[in-house]
Amino acid sequence: MRRKPAADAEAFLPLSPPMYQLLVALAGQELHGWAIMKEVAGRTGGKIRLSPGTLYGLIKRLLAQRLIEESDRRPPYYWDDQRRRYYRLTDLGRRVARAEARRMQQAVEAARASKLLVPAPRTG
Repeated sequence: MRRKPAADAEAFLPLSPPMYQLLVALAGQELHGWAIMKEVAGRTGGKIRLSPGTLYGLIKRLLAQRLIEESDRRPPYYWDDQRRRYYRLTDLGRRVARAEARRMQQAVEAARASKLLVPAPRTG
């Protein structure tokens, strides 16, 4: 018998682009706020820039929804600033980010099927 997940990831969708990008930034590593802002700006080619107010509002919301959590792990003291708070995805946060990625992939596939977008070029 398959267990039902503690929370249905689909219930959180759709995510706003900044929220999704924040989750993606934390998918591979634990980061502090300033590093999240840099990661999102770099990953999106500067199209999404999180101001400190937006970032910390999102962090507060994602913490409350249990999509992210504060990390106890710290880098070596010579790289660290004790004022920084590091964040990581929870299992639920990872499921929600995956569900949003699938939702967006389905939207792109529908746009291609209706000729709004040309098919992706084949490589290899």
